[in-house]
Amino acid sequence: MSDKPFAPATERNQQAILGVIKEEFRDLDSILEIGSGTGQHAVFFGAELGHLTWQTSDVAENHPGIHAWLGDAALSNVLGPVALDVLTVELSPMRFDAVFSANTAHIMSAVAVEKMFGLVSSVLNEHGIFVLYGSFRQNGEFNTKSNADFHESLRQRDPSMGIRNLEDLDRLAGDGDMRRVRLYALPANNHIVVWARVRTGAKK
Repeated sequence: MSDKPFAPATERNQQAILGVIKEEFRDLDSILEIGSGTGQHAVFFGAELGHLTWQTSDVAENHPGIHAWLGDAALSNVLGPVALDVLTVELSPMRFDAVFSANTAHIMSAVAVEKMFGLVSSVLNEHGIFVLYGSFRQNGEFNTKSNADFHESLRQRDPSMGIRNLEDLDRLAGDGDMRRVRLYALPANNHIVVWARVRTGAKK
């Protein structure tokens, strides 16, 4: 349908992301997607991973587009979006085996990123995982000049935005009883980071 929102980048990256999450989500049942955007990822992954219940979410202004994609796809395992602003939302007592988010951390403020990690920690089941896709710095360094340029363009758009330092995200994860367990390199200088819930008493 022509009235559905469409993000070219989402279409380009979805196959590469699928290659990772097919394995990461293989034995799981329930997924929360933070920032479903257009809804394209939800219907693509929902169709490919039919064993999962995929819960979409986003700010209310993006819900019509998500509903348009979900309506056309008619997938019983992909649920309509819940209203979610990481700065204010409270999802308790909802619980999920994993949380997935793509290309969100760099367009959020640092405060919003911290809130997102707190939200993820509050909704993950025991042994749950947080899977985050996007561009990241490591030890404060950009992996390519294009990512450094992208970071500067984000900062010019809004000083609170920017490509996040992976070690800072690890600290936020640790504050929520999670630790990084895997890091995947993907095309276009992006990565998928996986943090896992740490069992009580297992934190270092």
